[in-house]
Amino acid sequence: FGGYSADSLAERMINAQASVLITADAVWRATKLIALKEIADNALKICRSKKLDVKLCLVVQHMKTVTPPQSSTNGTNDANPAKRTHFDDKGNFKVVWDSSIDVCVCTFHIKEVVWDSSIDVWWHEAVADVSSECPPVWMDAEDPLFMLYTSGSTGKPKGVLHTIGGYMLYTATTFKYTFDYQPGDVYFCTADIGWITGHSYVTYGPMLNCATSVLFEGVPTYPHTSRFWEIIEKYKVSKFYTAPTAIRTLMKFGDEPVKKYDLSSLSVLGSVGEPINPEAWLWYYRVVGDSNVSIVDTFWQTETGGHVITPLPGATPTKPGSACFPFFGVDVVLLDDEGHEIKGEGEGYLVFSRPWPGMMRSVYGDHERFETTYFKKFPGYYCTGDGAKRDKDGYIWVTGRIDDMLNVSGHLLSTAQVESALVEHEAVAEAAVVARPHTVKGECLYCYVTLAEGHNYDTTLITQLKNKVRGKIGAFATPDFMQLAPGLPKTRSGKIMRRVLRKVAVGDRDLGDISTLADPSVVEVLFQHRPKEAKV
Repeated sequence: FGGYSADSLAERMINAQASVLITADAVWRATKLIALKEIADNALKICRSKKLDVKLCLVVQHMKTVTPPQSSTNGTNDANPAKRTHFDDKGNFKVVWDSSIDVCVCTFHIKEVVWDSSIDVWWHEAVADVSSECPPVWMDAEDPLFMLYTSGSTGKPKGVLHTIGGYMLYTATTFKYTFDYQPGDVYFCTADIGWITGHSYVTYGPMLNCATSVLFEGVPTYPHTSRFWEIIEKYKVSKFYTAPTAIRTLMKFGDEPVKKYDLSSLSVLGSVGEPINPEAWLWYYRVVGDSNVSIVDTFWQTETGGHVITPLPGATPTKPGSACFPFFGVDVVLLDDEGHEIKGEGEGYLVFSRPWPGMMRSVYGDHERFETTYFKKFPGYYCTGDGAKRDKDGYIWVTGRIDDMLNVSGHLLSTAQVESALVEHEAVAEAAVVARPHTVKGECLYCYVTLAEGHNYDTTLITQLKNKVRGKIGAFATPDFMQLAPGLPKTRSGKIMRRVLRKVAVGDRDLGDISTLADPSVVEVLFQHRPKEAKV
């Protein structure tokens, strides 16, 4: 499992009626140690209390092969080489310490790996005597391949079910053409392997094309802010795929961490996870790609299985911030509130009018929810839940989730519009905008901003940011609330969980399922930073 809380992991296992759980003993995420086995044990206790009898827990012994992170005394990530860490034969967690050079090591708390021999089995012991040959088992094209649980906009987890034939055909085809993968290319996708990008474009797509891939475990800013660029230079990566969140995070450190590495091997740079604002797109192209690469801004979802709107490198003239055109076989339609098709230039609900091989087949155990969520609003269409606009040239611009659309005094705004205006200010590294109820306007703008290094959050900056939005969009779009956000609530795939931001905006601590957050602690920090006027 990918690091859910014990409650959420148990909920998913019970929903799937799982009989086997696979985990690792623990894993480092930058300076944070995540006790996976302990979480798994607690989830198994919950499963037993709910009468689910899990037969086997396979445990990968990961901590013998990783190095514990260190922090230096100067507050940077340029630390002495860390010491190898491991579990000893009794399961105790050990760190080798050299007081002559070791300054400080991050805090962790694992006393031992609790072992239940009736259910727990080490992976390396289980495969020790197994043949390396594994004959294939022939399956039907529509047999289930995997379920991937996603929280969705409601906070209630749903098991997105993908099948063998269509999903693998689609990921293989989209990988080949979206990245123009050729023999000899080296491909690097930074996504967590446990989420849909990791499934489709770290695992299935590349492997089905026999691709040479770089696998990455960590965060882009640790142990230093040039981590991605260092890896690209080392392995001569030619195709690179990451999230706008990561791009914007690295932008705030400037060009120097990028320019000190040789990135001339790059030919295609991909973006995934959410709409990328033009400023980040251009920085990605000019600084990382040295204005000599193709940018593929891909739109797709856990539910679609693979890219559904994307440019093709070397073939599609691109526009910064636009996902461009539908992939082969995908029919994009824009609809208004009444379900009428918008022809030509316009903006509305983004839907698809015919199926494609990689689309999900059901919500596991709840097909009615599948039909209601994706097909009920506009019968005959798959509803993405996103808004989009089509320009005069036919390019598609995804404007964000429909539930992130803002209706301010009768004016319909997308979150992407406002966020793009905010990040144009040199002090803003990242921004997120949600709607907050307003007694007069219906809704008003509540803006979260993460600052670039060297800038202070004060009344002068707040005024400048409000004027920036007012000037770019109009007086009706002037934000009512601005809030400093040292961090934003993001999933490990890099998506901002906006429903959490809407809860913080109104002071509501009933957050629903937040187990997919990379760092749940940022939520409490956001509550602490709520502006005084928002508490009235």
